[in-house]
Amino acid sequence: MVELGQIVEKVRSKNAGPFWLTIDVFCGNNDVFARVAALPTGRVAALFGVAEAEMKRFDIADLNVVKFSVPRPVVQGTRADRDMHGAAWGCLLAEMLLD
Repeated sequence: MVELGQIVEKVRSKNAGPFWLTIDVFCGNNDVFARVAALPTGRVAALFGVAEAEMKRFDIADLNVVKFSVPRPVVQGTRADRDMHGAAWGCLLAEMLLD
């Protein structure tokens, strides 16, 4: 088993507006992309605590990138928002163990 972040070039998360976050996985090559693309969407949704139907996923083979968009748990900038820029969410995915 290996952490996702150990086999990819970079995992980055950021705002996608006040209601969404996006997590980008830059795979670097076709082999790593195929491995990450095989990751079940439901497993990633469970990691972020959202229903699979609420998550958006984009597999971009030409760029070797897998992108996940999830609804923010709270609206950006509200008193309950603990990560205004959405930068901390990528760490969770980078630590996910793969077979």
